[in-house]
Amino acid sequence: MKQLLLAAAISLPATFAAASNDGMISEDVQAQIRATLTEQGYEVRQIEMEDGMIEVYALKDGQRFELYLDDAYNIVRTKIDD
Repeated sequence: MKQLLLAAAISLPATFAAASNDGMISEDVQAQIRATLTEQGYEVRQIEMEDGMIEVYALKDGQRFELYLDDAYNIVRTKIDD
């Protein structure tokens, strides 16, 4: 059991470790997210933590998007803002 807890603690995402109690994400993590999404053609407008996930507001091809990222900065959910 201790090994399982230790493994879980070690594997805590760097993103969430970098987020403070008030939901702010460090500048380093934001820079990584911006770089990752820019490579995918997005223009990042805002990054914040919401419900334990990274929420990004971005533009791509004239569309506004809400992107939800996992701890590896992969897009796990996309909403198109109208």
